[in-house]
Amino acid sequence: MKKVGILMLAVLFAFASCDNAKKEQKQKTDEKVNVMKAKVDEFASVKLTTDFSGLSEKERRMIPVLIDIAKIMDKLFWTQSFGDKSLLDKIEDPYMKEFAMINYGPWDRLDGMKPFVPGYEEKLMGANFYPHDMTVEEFEAFDDPDKDNLYTVIVRDEQGKLKTVWYNDYYKAQLSKVIDLMNKAIELAEDPGLKNYLQLRVKAFQTDDYFASDMAWMDMKESRIDFVVGPIENYEDRLFGYKTAYESFVLVKDEKWSADLAKFTKMLPALQTALPCDSKFKQEVPGSDSDLNVYDAIYYGGDCNSGSKTIAINLPNDERVHLEKGARRLQLKNSMKAKFDLILMPIAELMMDQSQLKNIKFDAFFSNVTFHEVAHGLGIKNTINGKGNIREALKEQYMSWEEAKADILGLFMVEYLVEKGEITNCTVEDAYATFIAGILRSVRFGASSAHGQANMMAYNLFEDKGAFARNAEGKYLIDFEKSKSALREWAALILEVEGEGKYDFAKNYNEINGRIRPSLQADLDKINHANIPRDIRFEQGVESLEL
Repeated sequence: MKKVGILMLAVLFAFASCDNAKKEQKQKTDEKVNVMKAKVDEFASVKLTTDFSGLSEKERRMIPVLIDIAKIMDKLFWTQSFGDKSLLDKIEDPYMKEFAMINYGPWDRLDGMKPFVPGYEEKLMGANFYPHDMTVEEFEAFDDPDKDNLYTVIVRDEQGKLKTVWYNDYYKAQLSKVIDLMNKAIELAEDPGLKNYLQLRVKAFQTDDYFASDMAWMDMKESRIDFVVGPIENYEDRLFGYKTAYESFVLVKDEKWSADLAKFTKMLPALQTALPCDSKFKQEVPGSDSDLNVYDAIYYGGDCNSGSKTIAINLPNDERVHLEKGARRLQLKNSMKAKFDLILMPIAELMMDQSQLKNIKFDAFFSNVTFHEVAHGLGIKNTINGKGNIREALKEQYMSWEEAKADILGLFMVEYLVEKGEITNCTVEDAYATFIAGILRSVRFGASSAHGQANMMAYNLFEDKGAFARNAEGKYLIDFEKSKSALREWAALILEVEGEGKYDFAKNYNEINGRIRPSLQADLDKINHANIPRDIRFEQGVESLEL
């Protein structure tokens, strides 16, 4: 009997141990699910739609065609960033899968590209634009005039040596489908400017020469539908910043808000002259054919939809177009309003001194973002000392310093135009307060990106110059006069760095000042603990639009 009793106890103990192991395993699984759910929940869901009453029948029929093209751009960006989307089929956790869709891969774009899917290591700096085993030294020794072209992929030939392949050849299968759909859109296009742009964009996809279509896009002033499509931004190439990633926006114009902004394009030469810097850094005359327009975004595809979402567009990126015609600045009002309502305002209510909450306004946020994009066209494009254009002179530092320029000169222009009586729906104090609250919003995207580094360099300089302090409750209290002084010092330094192509200085300064300090990290932790969304994600497509 004793042996039987001992045996029974052993069996019961084994069952209990197994049960405990299952409970522990379930607890660990639940914890992982909760972590991934929290990450997904950091992106507030926003439905993209607009008022279609002003569109013709053909324009309405064109929108699904443009969305189909944007979906191909989306697949192309997956290829460039990670590979194919088979990754999603391997992920069982639905929240992890959703987060991988937000990030276009297994790396968290708002947390220094850290992997969150088991089995993946750090994201390669060159993504899929270069061979994964290629070294910087090997690339520099590679003798090919097209190796740093915006529209070539670097691969290995049969002998293992590097060679360039043009996008139109490398992505030929997908681009042939794009061209077929583009031709359908051309048949439906009623606006002459839109039709011409689409026709020239087809040629660009076939030749990788985008200049003519960019120029045509600059002339496309009257169309109620806008369509940004192609390999455009080079943020995904973190190795050299050469290669462009595919993306697409489908947009519908807000006629009233666009009309209100139209007057500012004629003021660009005067704004250039007024910049707070040495006169030698503002000798270039910005193109006066630029325009400002306001849109509702109804579809994002590819690069622009990965991680944090774009709320304004400043294109083309080609400096030749800038000097000849300027640039077009497209403000995405519905996306912008969503970020203000769901993110910026809650942050301000948590972190700003009560006496200055009245200065946090959507109109100020809209103006700051709008003139950030305008500011990309001001300042200087070519160095004054023979180092070539500033993109070449500053190398991988170019994007962070260019974004820093746009941030600070955009704020300067809002201040200037308010004081001139040209902007009447917000005050200078509104602009500065909303700018600083806006940094607390956007720096949560991380300091590893060009935008993040630009944010941190501005924030740290403003803090060092006493532009803001923390009250007894730890909330931000802005000194507006010191803010104005800090703006001018920062703007002058940026334009000097760009104008003289001071690469070594730019790199060293960024390494020291482009980081999140402990005091700011404590503020960001407080914001995160308040469960304020970090960014937005979209419900989008023909079904959401109910066309």
